[in-house]
Amino acid sequence: MVTTPSTTPSTRTSTRTSPAPAARRGRRPGASTTRQAILDAARARFAADGYTGTTIRRVAADAGVDASLVMQFFRSKDELFAAVMAVPPEALTRFSAAFEGADDGLGERVVRAFLEIWEEDARSAEPLMAMFRGAIVNDLANAQLRGFLQERLLVDAVASRDVDDATLRAGLVSSMLVGLVVGRGVVGVPTLAAADRETLIALVGPAVHGVLVPAGGQEPGNERGADR
Repeated sequence: MVTTPSTTPSTRTSTRTSPAPAARRGRRPGASTTRQAILDAARARFAADGYTGTTIRRVAADAGVDASLVMQFFRSKDELFAAVMAVPPEALTRFSAAFEGADDGLGERVVRAFLEIWEEDARSAEPLMAMFRGAIVNDLANAQLRGFLQERLLVDAVASRDVDDATLRAGLVSSMLVGLVVGRGVVGVPTLAAADRETLIALVGPAVHGVLVPAGGQEPGNERGADR
């Protein structure tokens, strides 16, 4: 019997594999996305649990990564906390704008801007709330909160108000506003937490106005009432 040669490719030929692709160099794909996911998770966790209650493991779980990966991007909880507390510039500009314009309605504008920053925009609110919750136990958070109040409340108030004791008055207002936000968003005093924002503005605004603008006080350059 004559055997016909097989036309099937040899086993050696059929099992030949393609060369392995060259390994990529540089940062691994998605590193920037992963870092941002960690920051987003940490921002929410610090705002909710405070500095003491937040752990690297919890942040990692929230971000869906391993805790060791968090430590590759941020070497410690302090470093992660510092990265989280970068307040968006637009929030600072928004608050500064409340001091612009005439004295009429100043208190209401300041209270409204302060509450809106904390309650309307999560991107602005979470790092600020993290400051509040961490300021009691963390020096960095304490310094960040003081800096925010100093630069955005005291400086703006002093620069725009031509009154005696402007720094003291701005400090009193900062205490009033911080107390309102802590009572409403951190401690959760039931009546404050349930109150409508406009109701709070209507009640607190005149008090803030009375501190920033003395009775009979005038806008800079307006001498009306100078002899009172």
